[in-house]
Amino acid sequence: MLRTENGFLRRLFLSLLRMPLLLACVGLLCLPVSSPGQLEEAKKQPPPEFSSGYTPPLPSTPLPRAELFAYLDALILLSALSLAAYIVLTKRSRSALRVLTLFSLLYFGFYRQGCVCAVGAIQNVSLALFQNDYALPFVVGVFFLLPLVFALFFGRVFCSSVCPLGTIQEMVLLRPKRVPLPLDHALSLLPYLYLGAGVLFAATGTAFIICQYDPFIVFYRLGGNPGVVAFGAALLLLGTFVGRPYCRYLCPYGVLLRWMAPFARWKVKITPAECIQCHLCADSCPYGAIKLPTPPEQTEDRLTGRRRLANLLLLLPILVFGMAWAGYLSSPALSRMNRTIVLAERVWKEERGLVTGNTEASQAFYHRGGSPESLYREASRIRRRFDTGAALFGGWCGLVIGMKLIFLSLRRTQRDYEADPASCLSCARCYSSCPVEQERLGKFNHSGIRIELEPRQR
Repeated sequence: MLRTENGFLRRLFLSLLRMPLLLACVGLLCLPVSSPGQLEEAKKQPPPEFSSGYTPPLPSTPLPRAELFAYLDALILLSALSLAAYIVLTKRSRSALRVLTLFSLLYFGFYRQGCVCAVGAIQNVSLALFQNDYALPFVVGVFFLLPLVFALFFGRVFCSSVCPLGTIQEMVLLRPKRVPLPLDHALSLLPYLYLGAGVLFAATGTAFIICQYDPFIVFYRLGGNPGVVAFGAALLLLGTFVGRPYCRYLCPYGVLLRWMAPFARWKVKITPAECIQCHLCADSCPYGAIKLPTPPEQTEDRLTGRRRLANLLLLLPILVFGMAWAGYLSSPALSRMNRTIVLAERVWKEERGLVTGNTEASQAFYHRGGSPESLYREASRIRRRFDTGAALFGGWCGLVIGMKLIFLSLRRTQRDYEADPASCLSCARCYSSCPVEQERLGKFNHSGIRIELEPRQR
């Protein structure tokens, strides 16, 4: 039965090699797209001349690649995802997965310097959806969609060994410790809030905060903001004993993958046969992604559970509307992160003599002959966007908190040790710890004595 299933999976992987890219192309037709060739053409435009001897700063991000190499990056991503799915679901090999992890770290990380990144592509897609004058680069759209498509079929194989932000954390994990469950549940809310903030600031054209505060790009680019370097170093230090802290408690793209992975047709299955309840897989998982069997003493009567669920359902709209109102009230403060808003407020104060002197931004505005009235109209338009966006962001926060409480209130009956598809990162550690899996591989003799020992892999 297992051989038949593996053969079917192999044929399926071959038949699906082209489908994710096709789906990406279809999805991206809904958005304005600029090709890498257009970006190269833009680079040929001469820079403006400055009479004061001003030297334009060098860009801190990798320059757009030639069109051929940009498509090559997309092809390599597709190949890496396909190989990761094959290794995790069919070959079931932790050692092979580590080789792919090293390749992704070197190529997508140090060689491509973390760009294009599926995590940061959230902001490009948000900007393209809400700003008509922004064209989404084709390769950025492909990097955003491909991991989601694969998660819909095979689970979070992108996280297993392809994502450059995950691979660097995978390499530093030495002595994993279990995070206390209450703390884990509380911290798991942060990625949802970070996703909402990233979409808000990108959609209003304010900032790409996900890229701006990416903790590991500074290592791939061998330099960056000192504060971000310190933040990244702290996360890597924490990651030596806490499994992937950024992936589990900050990554906004992980939220989208969590939504897709439970619907996957093929998921990580710890044991190919009947579970013997040995608990070894749960001990080996550094991410707390193994669902444990339900203890008999935790069962409760249905009436109590229904009452608790009803109360939380009544609380949900109160949380959503209350947080939405709080978000709307915070709109003026949030909008001051936008440069146009800050400039308009400064010019307004200077025109009325409320401040003395000029800032560099206002001086440049006057020098290029900008119209204060046009600036005020643009700032007003952005402020209205923030009013709507901040209210939606607040409502999103309330919805996330309310749904988390409802999720925790539900009591499910679990018979065996199983990988939670939403939180499982497909690292394949549980395979090497499962005695049933080891027996299938021929590493136990017929009397149940292990004849080939290998050290437990991290």
